[in-house]
Amino acid sequence: MPDQRYPFWLGGVGASMAAVCTHPLDLTKSGFRSLYTGLSASLLRQMTYSLVRLGSYESIKTTLSESGRPSSGSLLFAAMLAGGLGGVAGNPADILLVRMTSDSIRPPEQRYGYSHAFHGLTCILREEGVRGLFRGLGTNTTRAILMNVGSYDVFKTLLISQPLPIIQFQFRDNLLCHVISSIMAGAFATTVCAPADVLKSRLMSASGNVSLLEVVTRSLRHEGPSFLFKGWTPAFIRLGPNTVLMFVFYEQLKKGWRTLVWSPPNSHPQTI
Repeated sequence: MPDQRYPFWLGGVGASMAAVCTHPLDLTKSGFRSLYTGLSASLLRQMTYSLVRLGSYESIKTTLSESGRPSSGSLLFAAMLAGGLGGVAGNPADILLVRMTSDSIRPPEQRYGYSHAFHGLTCILREEGVRGLFRGLGTNTTRAILMNVGSYDVFKTLLISQPLPIIQFQFRDNLLCHVISSIMAGAFATTVCAPADVLKSRLMSASGNVSLLEVVTRSLRHEGPSFLFKGWTPAFIRLGPNTVLMFVFYEQLKKGWRTLVWSPPNSHPQTI
Protein backbone atom coordinates (compact mmCIF):
# COMPACT_ATOMS: atom_id res chain seq x y z
CA MET A 1 0.00 0.00 0.00
CA PRO A 2 1.46 3.41 -0.94
CA ASP A 3 2.46 5.92 1.72
CA GLN A 4 -0.62 8.13 1.92
CA ARG A 5 1.19 11.35 2.75
CA TYR A 6 1.15 14.33 0.44
CA PRO A 7 4.60 15.53 -0.69
CA PHE A 8 5.92 18.43 1.38
CA TRP A 9 6.32 20.67 -1.67
CA LEU A 10 2.74 20.34 -2.95
CA GLY A 11 1.44 23.40 -1.09
CA GLY A 12 4.29 25.54 -2.39
CA VAL A 13 3.40 24.62 -5.97
CA GLY A 14 -0.28 25.47 -5.40
CA ALA A 15 0.65 28.79 -3.80
CA SER A 16 3.03 29.61 -6.67
CA MET A 17 0.28 28.94 -9.21
CA ALA A 18 -1.98 31.35 -7.31
CA ALA A 19 0.80 33.95 -7.09
CA VAL A 20 1.25 33.99 -10.87
CA CYS A 21 -2.46 34.82 -11.21
CA THR A 22 -2.75 37.40 -8.43
CA HIS A 23 0.69 39.05 -8.31
CA PRO A 24 -0.50 42.10 -10.32
CA LEU A 25 -2.92 42.88 -7.46
CA ASP A 26 0.14 43.72 -5.31
CA LEU A 27 1.06 46.54 -7.68
CA THR A 28 -0.53 49.85 -8.60
CA LYS A 29 1.51 50.84 -11.63
CA SER A 30 -0.05 50.19 -15.04
CA GLY A 31 1.49 48.35 -17.95
CA PHE A 32 1.79 44.61 -18.54
CA ARG A 33 5.49 44.35 -17.78
CA SER A 34 5.26 46.37 -14.57
CA LEU A 35 2.36 44.20 -13.36
CA TYR A 36 4.83 41.38 -12.86
CA THR A 37 7.57 43.41 -11.17
CA GLY A 38 8.88 41.35 -8.27
CA LEU A 39 7.32 38.11 -9.50
CA SER A 40 10.56 36.21 -8.84
CA ALA A 41 10.44 37.36 -5.20
CA SER A 42 6.77 36.36 -4.99
CA LEU A 43 7.52 32.87 -6.29
CA LEU A 44 10.49 32.54 -3.93
CA ARG A 45 8.17 33.51 -1.08
CA GLN A 46 5.63 30.86 -2.05
CA MET A 47 8.32 28.19 -2.32
CA THR A 48 9.63 29.06 1.16
CA TYR A 49 6.83 30.53 3.30
CA SER A 50 3.83 28.74 1.76
CA LEU A 51 5.72 25.51 1.12
CA VAL A 52 6.82 25.22 4.77
CA ARG A 53 3.50 26.52 6.14
CA LEU A 54 1.31 24.09 4.20
CA GLY A 55 3.75 21.21 4.14
CA SER A 56 4.47 21.23 7.87
CA TYR A 57 0.75 21.63 8.65
CA GLU A 58 -0.09 18.51 6.64
CA SER A 59 2.72 16.60 8.35
CA ILE A 60 1.61 17.68 11.84
CA LYS A 61 -2.04 16.93 11.06
CA THR A 62 -1.14 13.47 9.73
CA THR A 63 0.80 12.73 12.92
CA LEU A 64 -2.13 13.87 15.07
CA SER A 65 -4.54 11.76 12.99
CA GLU A 66 -2.60 8.59 13.74
CA SER A 67 -4.05 8.58 17.27
CA GLY A 68 -7.60 9.38 16.15
CA ARG A 69 -9.51 12.27 14.63
CA PRO A 70 -7.78 15.51 15.69
CA SER A 71 -9.83 18.06 17.62
CA SER A 72 -10.38 21.64 16.46
CA GLY A 73 -7.95 22.76 19.17
CA SER A 74 -5.28 20.40 17.86
CA LEU A 75 -5.80 21.66 14.31
CA LEU A 76 -5.56 25.25 15.53
CA PHE A 77 -2.30 24.54 17.36
CA ALA A 78 -0.92 22.77 14.26
CA ALA A 79 -1.90 25.74 12.10
CA MET A 80 -0.21 28.26 14.41
CA LEU A 81 2.98 26.20 14.66
CA ALA A 82 3.10 25.70 10.90
CA GLY A 83 2.48 29.40 10.34
CA GLY A 84 5.38 30.35 12.60
CA LEU A 85 7.73 27.96 10.82
CA GLY A 86 6.63 29.35 7.47
CA GLY A 87 7.16 32.91 8.65
CA VAL A 88 10.78 32.19 9.58
CA ALA A 89 11.48 30.33 6.32
CA GLY A 90 9.92 33.02 4.15
CA ASN A 91 11.33 36.12 5.84
CA PRO A 92 14.14 36.83 3.31
CA ALA A 93 11.75 36.47 0.36
CA ASP A 94 9.23 38.72 2.12
CA ILE A 95 11.84 41.47 2.41
CA LEU A 96 12.63 41.15 -1.29
CA LEU A 97 8.95 41.20 -2.25
CA VAL A 98 8.22 44.34 -0.23
CA ARG A 99 11.25 46.17 -1.62
CA MET A 100 10.82 45.10 -5.26
CA THR A 101 7.09 45.90 -5.46
CA SER A 102 7.50 49.32 -3.83
CA ASP A 103 10.73 50.34 -5.59
CA SER A 104 9.00 52.28 -8.36
CA ILE A 105 7.36 54.72 -5.93
CA ARG A 106 10.59 55.51 -4.08
CA PRO A 107 12.82 58.48 -5.04
CA PRO A 108 15.42 57.34 -7.61
CA GLU A 109 18.30 57.78 -5.20
CA GLN A 110 16.60 55.50 -2.63
CA ARG A 111 15.68 52.63 -4.93
CA TYR A 112 17.15 49.19 -4.37
CA GLY A 113 17.21 48.25 -8.05
CA TYR A 114 17.05 44.48 -7.62
CA SER A 115 16.73 42.86 -11.06
CA HIS A 116 15.44 39.57 -9.63
CA ALA A 117 15.13 37.76 -6.30
CA PHE A 118 18.57 36.16 -6.27
CA HIS A 119 20.20 39.47 -7.19
CA GLY A 120 18.35 40.99 -4.25
CA LEU A 121 19.57 38.26 -1.88
CA THR A 122 23.15 38.88 -3.01
CA CYS A 123 22.80 42.63 -2.47
CA ILE A 124 21.32 42.22 1.01
CA LEU A 125 24.07 39.83 2.07
CA ARG A 126 26.77 42.13 0.70
CA GLU A 127 25.37 45.38 2.10
CA GLU A 128 23.57 44.30 5.29
CA GLY A 129 25.01 40.89 6.12
CA VAL A 130 23.08 37.77 7.12
CA ARG A 131 21.26 39.82 9.74
CA GLY A 132 19.66 41.83 6.95
CA LEU A 133 17.78 38.74 5.74
CA PHE A 134 15.92 38.60 9.04
CA ARG A 135 14.90 42.24 9.36
CA GLY A 136 11.37 42.33 10.79
CA LEU A 137 11.43 38.63 11.68
CA GLY A 138 9.38 39.13 14.84
CA THR A 139 6.51 40.96 13.17
CA ASN A 140 6.63 38.68 10.14
CA THR A 141 6.47 35.51 12.25
CA THR A 142 3.67 36.98 14.36
CA ARG A 143 1.76 37.81 11.19
CA ALA A 144 2.29 34.29 9.85
CA ILE A 145 0.97 32.75 13.09
CA LEU A 146 -2.06 35.06 13.08
CA MET A 147 -2.64 34.29 9.41
CA ASN A 148 -2.96 30.62 10.24
CA VAL A 149 -5.23 31.18 13.27
CA GLY A 150 -8.05 31.57 10.76
CA SER A 151 -6.95 28.34 9.14
CA TYR A 152 -8.67 27.30 5.94
CA ASP A 153 -8.76 23.73 7.24
CA VAL A 154 -10.56 24.82 10.43
CA PHE A 155 -13.27 26.63 8.45
CA LYS A 156 -13.54 23.71 6.04
CA THR A 157 -13.92 21.23 8.91
CA LEU A 158 -16.63 23.39 10.53
CA LEU A 159 -18.60 23.70 7.29
CA ILE A 160 -18.50 19.97 6.60
CA SER A 161 -19.16 18.83 10.18
CA GLN A 162 -22.59 20.42 10.61
CA PRO A 163 -25.36 21.89 8.42
CA LEU A 164 -25.90 25.63 8.19
CA PRO A 165 -28.55 26.85 10.64
CA ILE A 166 -32.03 27.81 9.42
CA ILE A 167 -31.57 26.61 5.83
CA GLN A 168 -30.05 23.30 6.96
CA PHE A 169 -27.63 23.16 4.05
CA GLN A 170 -24.91 20.53 4.41
CA PHE A 171 -21.55 21.25 2.75
CA ARG A 172 -19.58 18.44 1.17
CA ASP A 173 -15.86 18.28 0.50
CA ASN A 174 -16.12 19.80 -2.96
CA LEU A 175 -15.20 22.94 -4.93
CA LEU A 176 -18.01 25.06 -3.39
CA CYS A 177 -16.83 24.18 0.11
CA HIS A 178 -13.21 24.94 -0.84
CA VAL A 179 -14.14 28.38 -2.20
CA ILE A 180 -16.36 29.37 0.76
CA SER A 181 -13.79 28.13 3.30
CA SER A 182 -10.98 30.05 1.63
CA ILE A 183 -13.03 33.27 1.46
CA MET A 184 -13.81 32.99 5.18
CA ALA A 185 -10.15 32.27 5.95
CA GLY A 186 -9.04 35.21 3.80
CA ALA A 187 -11.42 37.70 5.46
CA PHE A 188 -10.47 36.53 8.95
CA ALA A 189 -6.76 36.59 8.18
CA THR A 190 -6.91 40.09 6.64
CA THR A 191 -8.54 41.50 9.78
CA VAL A 192 -6.34 39.73 12.32
CA CYS A 193 -3.12 40.32 10.38
CA ALA A 194 -3.67 43.97 9.45
CA PRO A 195 -1.55 45.51 12.27
CA ALA A 196 1.33 43.05 11.78
CA ASP A 197 1.12 43.52 8.00
CA VAL A 198 1.44 47.29 8.25
CA LEU A 199 4.35 47.12 10.69
CA LYS A 200 6.09 44.40 8.68
CA SER A 201 5.88 46.37 5.43
CA ARG A 202 7.09 49.61 6.98
CA LEU A 203 9.95 47.93 8.79
CA MET A 204 11.10 45.89 5.80
CA SER A 205 10.92 48.80 3.35
CA ALA A 206 12.91 51.11 5.62
CA SER A 207 16.56 51.67 4.82
CA GLY A 208 19.20 51.70 7.53
CA ASN A 209 18.91 50.34 11.07
CA VAL A 210 15.36 51.31 12.06
CA SER A 211 13.76 49.57 15.04
CA LEU A 212 10.16 48.45 15.37
CA LEU A 213 9.66 50.94 18.21
CA GLU A 214 10.80 53.80 15.99
CA VAL A 215 8.37 52.74 13.24
CA VAL A 216 5.46 52.51 15.71
CA THR A 217 6.29 55.83 17.41
CA ARG A 218 6.64 57.73 14.14
CA SER A 219 3.43 56.24 12.68
CA LEU A 220 1.39 56.95 15.84
CA ARG A 221 2.64 60.52 15.92
CA HIS A 222 1.71 61.29 12.31
CA GLU A 223 -1.32 59.04 11.71
CA GLY A 224 -2.77 57.93 15.03
CA PRO A 225 -3.77 54.35 16.04
CA SER A 226 -5.85 53.88 12.89
CA PHE A 227 -2.63 53.40 10.90
CA LEU A 228 -2.60 49.77 12.11
CA PHE A 229 -5.60 48.99 9.89
CA LYS A 230 -4.58 51.19 6.99
CA GLY A 231 -5.18 49.48 3.66
CA TRP A 232 -7.59 46.76 4.90
CA THR A 233 -9.76 46.90 1.77
CA PRO A 234 -6.93 46.66 -0.79
CA ALA A 235 -5.33 44.01 1.42
CA PHE A 236 -8.48 41.87 1.25
CA ILE A 237 -8.86 42.51 -2.48
CA ARG A 238 -5.33 41.12 -2.86
CA LEU A 239 -5.43 38.39 -0.22
CA GLY A 240 -8.96 37.15 -0.95
CA PRO A 241 -8.40 36.00 -4.56
CA ASN A 242 -4.95 34.68 -3.67
CA THR A 243 -6.32 32.60 -0.78
CA VAL A 244 -9.16 31.21 -2.88
CA LEU A 245 -6.92 30.29 -5.82
CA MET A 246 -4.17 28.89 -3.59
CA PHE A 247 -6.46 26.46 -1.78
CA VAL A 248 -8.45 25.54 -4.89
CA PHE A 249 -5.19 24.76 -6.72
CA TYR A 250 -3.89 22.95 -3.64
CA GLU A 251 -7.01 20.80 -3.31
CA GLN A 252 -6.88 19.91 -7.01
CA LEU A 253 -3.18 19.02 -6.76
CA LYS A 254 -3.97 16.75 -3.79
CA LYS A 255 -6.82 15.19 -5.76
CA GLY A 256 -4.46 14.61 -8.70
CA TRP A 257 -1.85 13.10 -6.38
CA ARG A 258 -4.41 10.71 -4.91
CA THR A 259 -5.47 9.67 -8.39
CA LEU A 260 -1.98 9.17 -9.81
CA VAL A 261 -0.11 7.79 -6.79
CA TRP A 262 -2.49 6.35 -4.21
CA SER A 263 -5.14 4.73 -6.39
CA PRO A 264 -4.39 1.15 -7.49
CA PRO A 265 -4.53 0.36 -11.23
CA ASN A 266 -7.99 0.18 -12.82
CA SER A 267 -9.61 1.67 -9.72
CA HIS A 268 -12.07 4.52 -9.64
CA PRO A 269 -10.81 7.14 -7.16
CA GLN A 270 -13.32 8.98 -5.05
CA THR A 271 -13.92 12.53 -6.23
CA ILE A 272 -14.17 15.56 -4.01
